[in-house]
Amino acid sequence: MNRKKMTSSRRHHLKSLVLSIAFGLMDAEAKQLVVNKEAHMNENCPALDLPGSTQELQELCKKLHQQIDKVDEERYDLEAKVAKSNKEIEDLKIKVVDLQGKFKKPALKKVRMSADAMLQALLGSKHKVSMDLRANLKQVKKEVKEESAEQVGDWRKNIEDKAGMDGRKKMFESEA
Repeated sequence: MNRKKMTSSRRHHLKSLVLSIAFGLMDAEAKQLVVNKEAHMNENCPALDLPGSTQELQELCKKLHQQIDKVDEERYDLEAKVAKSNKEIEDLKIKVVDLQGKFKKPALKKVRMSADAMLQALLGSKHKVSMDLRANLKQVKKEVKEESAEQVGDWRKNIEDKAGMDGRKKMFESEA
């Protein structure tokens, strides 16, 4: 398995040979294309003889229009075939991907983005969305409970009254 490396002069020589062969093939192909084009034009488009009378010119125009219509129909048919073939190719490509079953998920980059910027990117610039959640909350008024002064009274007095045995006795008497 000891491979010798090719010298740069040998590699350059081989590369120039391959390029010269390729250029020769391209030149031959271009010449053949010109010959084919001339043969096709001679076959399908004979030399134009302009007749002298108006009647003959009108007949020539009608004939040319018929040929143009025929060529347009063929072109339309070929375009339809090509479009249909392209559609079939796309469908088959999709089927191949589906049959393989494995989809490569791209590696996602971590992006720091605020919630406002994220929503704006999703919804577009025409929608102004704010993530200020407190602004969307309802305002609730606190109900102030007003307890009667008789029930609450002075708390120090209540404590003193309940302190000691007298206070306990009063508590039991008031409950009963």
